[in-house]
Amino acid sequence: MATTTGPESSRRPVIVTVDDDPAVSRAVARDLRRRYGEDHRIVRAESGASALEALREMKLRGELVAVLLADHRMPEMNGIEFLEAAMDIYPQARRVLLTAYADTGAAIDAINVVDLDHYLLKPWDPPEEKLYPVLDSLLKAWLAADPHQVEETKVVGHRWSARSSEVREFLARNQVPYRWYPVTEPEGRQLLAAAGEDGSRLPVVVTTDGDALVEPTNEELAQRVGLSTTPAADFYDLIVIGGGPAGLGAAVYGASEGLRTVLIERTATGGQAGQSSRIENYLGFPDGVSGSQLADRARRQATKFGAEILTAREVTGFEVCGSARTVRFADGTSISAHTVILATGVAYRQLTAAGTDELTGRGIFYGAALTEAVGCAGQDVYVVGGANSAGQAAVFLARGAKSVTVLVRGGSLTASMSHYLVQQVEADPAITVRTGTEVVAARGEDHLEGLTLLDTATGRTEEVDAQWLFVFIGAVPMTDWLDGVVLRDDHGFVLAGPDLGEAGQHSGGWPLDRPPHHLETSVPGVFVAGDVRAESAKRVASAVGEGAMAVMFVHRYLDKL
Repeated sequence: MATTTGPESSRRPVIVTVDDDPAVSRAVARDLRRRYGEDHRIVRAESGASALEALREMKLRGELVAVLLADHRMPEMNGIEFLEAAMDIYPQARRVLLTAYADTGAAIDAINVVDLDHYLLKPWDPPEEKLYPVLDSLLKAWLAADPHQVEETKVVGHRWSARSSEVREFLARNQVPYRWYPVTEPEGRQLLAAAGEDGSRLPVVVTTDGDALVEPTNEELAQRVGLSTTPAADFYDLIVIGGGPAGLGAAVYGASEGLRTVLIERTATGGQAGQSSRIENYLGFPDGVSGSQLADRARRQATKFGAEILTAREVTGFEVCGSARTVRFADGTSISAHTVILATGVAYRQLTAAGTDELTGRGIFYGAALTEAVGCAGQDVYVVGGANSAGQAAVFLARGAKSVTVLVRGGSLTASMSHYLVQQVEADPAITVRTGTEVVAARGEDHLEGLTLLDTATGRTEEVDAQWLFVFIGAVPMTDWLDGVVLRDDHGFVLAGPDLGEAGQHSGGWPLDRPPHHLETSVPGVFVAGDVRAESAKRVASAVGEGAMAVMFVHRYLDKL
């Protein structure tokens, strides 16, 4: 686990040191504290995984990290791998690798891999000659880059307020630095008083400009924290609707190949995958990658190639106007393009058990809700679902929770969960799997306090105490806005290519002489990719692949215009 040394103060820049040898870890922290402890907070960790977890928590709290020092020879995740992953969380932090003389070749290679700032040979004694001059130089360079330029947004809310939780999740998933102030604490009450509020309307969000937003919508939040919400043009070559893996894949390939591309996302890029604590079966990441890291890299990649990304914009209508395909927003405005890729993904199905609606966001959460994970430490947590997302959440939450109980309606995990995840779940002593079990009721006053569980085999019910329930059940496509324009199956998933079959003929026939392309919907020039497509694979890699493949068919369509 990561350990803080020195007086607590999240306002001071942080220096993080990682070494799997406890004696060395303490020695490094001791030397750092001696020189820098007055002006910096020193955080030490004894594994790359625990250090990354600490970095994510610091990111959510809006803390500044100045320097990362990592030992090269660590099991499971070496220093270079840690620094590469840490770049996604704190790209401005200076990176130092601690190496033995025999590892200097690896250190030199790391200069290119992770843009290493410096490597230090062990032992570094005396620190006055071998450690402090290097750190002094790096801290000076870090300060010169003006790390305080990105100021934090302040969120004041109640611990068990559903909307307060949604706002925190929205900001975190969109990589907006913020600090959380519970209304029950003095600082929170002071901010409310400064905003002229009495706490009856929450949350209150104070922007970096000092403006107080009371119960803001996601769109208002996006506009005020610097996210792009307004399209730069009225007409594009390609509109991508949905910012999950499929949509991001389409945006990267569309923009990189010269198409005027805009991606529209209603909440935050990454989709359901962006909420995954760790994806371990995605090609090219043998040690796994968090969904937020993968989404952030893809978003930066898309914008690098020139794609526009609009956040917090909800699409409510779609029209075919000659060769133009027009997308209408909830506010009545619209944009058009030659082609459209539907990559809206799916939403988790809602529990129908008594009491769950009232307690959603107050102990019951749909998806990972990683901003709430810190509050689960040392407590009993329940997870509903038997697919990969549920397994990833259970493994992640088990790191800090007292226990995690996975509730599965079916007879086993193997039917819907990847084999590697089943093995991890079964090997973790903190995780218990209860098959043939459903939640039939939830109880609690201002937050979740207990659940009623049903054994589907015997019909018996059981009352259990519970303050945390994370739900990952089923997949519901949000495609009603396509009704009457694009053909869907009986469950709302979009039909495309060969799957159109007789449905396309019964709808009035395919209007072109050629057959539809593989991912083309019943409307020529409109394609579908990812989980929202009927009979899709429901995996991150396949969604990214379909997004890229859809762009290939976009080119074929445009060539015939």
